[in-house]
Amino acid sequence: MTTSGRTDISRTIYLGSVPKEATPAEILTQVKTGAVDSFKILPDRNCAFLTFVDPASAQAFYQEYLSRKLTVQGQDLRVGWGKPSLVATQTQAALNVGATRNVYIGNLSTSSTEESLEEELSKFGQIEHVKILRDKNIAFVHFTSIVSAVKCVNALPSEPAWSSRRINFGKDRCAYVPKNGISATFGFDPYASGGMNTASMMSQAYGMSSNPMSAISVTLRTLYVGGIMPEATCEDLCNSIRGGVLFQIRFIPEKHFAFVTFVDANAALSVYNHANTSGLVVKGRRVRVGWGKPSGIPSTVALAVQTGASRNVYVGGIEDEMTEERLREDFSEFGEIELINTLKEKNCAFVNFTCMMNAMKALAGIKENPVYANYKINYGKDRCGNPPKRQANPNSANGNSSNGHTSITHSAGATGSTTGSLTHQNDSSGYTQDTSTSAVKYEE
Repeated sequence: MTTSGRTDISRTIYLGSVPKEATPAEILTQVKTGAVDSFKILPDRNCAFLTFVDPASAQAFYQEYLSRKLTVQGQDLRVGWGKPSLVATQTQAALNVGATRNVYIGNLSTSSTEESLEEELSKFGQIEHVKILRDKNIAFVHFTSIVSAVKCVNALPSEPAWSSRRINFGKDRCAYVPKNGISATFGFDPYASGGMNTASMMSQAYGMSSNPMSAISVTLRTLYVGGIMPEATCEDLCNSIRGGVLFQIRFIPEKHFAFVTFVDANAALSVYNHANTSGLVVKGRRVRVGWGKPSGIPSTVALAVQTGASRNVYVGGIEDEMTEERLREDFSEFGEIELINTLKEKNCAFVNFTCMMNAMKALAGIKENPVYANYKINYGKDRCGNPPKRQANPNSANGNSSNGHTSITHSAGATGSTTGSLTHQNDSSGYTQDTSTSAVKYEE
């Protein structure tokens, strides 16, 4: 990824140390975070490029293999970022009508075999996986690119040998399937007829368009916060907001107001109700809270949130010479920073951006800086997503009974084996580490 490209969110994953004999199927079998646009192995360079349809799927894949190894033929692959790119116009048009890289074949001939299908259909492009379901007389043929699958679906019905077959697109076997509990939370069935894709799932959950690249204004999720004290900062505001993960916060200090946009519209409503009943206090003064204009968030962000994305970036394994000033200088190229919290005793830091999109860019781009090559980079949890603070004295507007720590959980197993978990939490006031056997609180 070039320096200029680091301001974009890539949808392409670079895989290094790929064995020369490795097949696309051996790698793609391990991909479960989202539909694939294209996949290509370069044997002479021992590498491969995996391009997803959606940048959020690439983010999820990259994040998954931060904590465990991607192994093919006993070889651990290196996982990095490829250059950012837009979905080709023709591919996007095909995606809009349901195209995938998987071709469905119905009313299959009993004489057809997986080998014969691969031989006959490879004229449209490289095939990585073929599966026949004899009891249903159907087959699924996965190409390594959507472009090849589109050629196949467009051409086969006009060929005499295939005229009696049903030809359509099937679900990409790499597509993300929500874990148990998500469907119950948002009220959709991933196995319902109609093949609801991830983008449409997110449209139900967040009230957005099913176009994966869309960002349309559909609902109230932005709060107006007015009457902020002149000496208050964006950090002060974020220290007071609780009850919902933020998509972005825009603070205009010279006008003493801010616009706070939540990922979840329901969270925005909850915070609004709480602020207008119990009050929202910023730096000792109760502020006014109203509604901003209706707005939406990109579905790429909604998908990334499901895999742990937030506006907070965790940097682990830092040395003593890594200062807050250096972190601010290096991370500022990705966007405005709200707070940097450095915890020297734990060799880690948290970089809180004012916009989640900038945190996503940082996660993708900071590893290009050699200084950060060996650091652990992941998402922390937005402290604004914690429940509202409980006030020790209901008449006291400041209520110091809770510091509202936020947390991020990292797997403790360095090689993919789960031996425990660490919960890293950051706020302007402290740091907490929890394990299954102990809980130690560190105050700054």
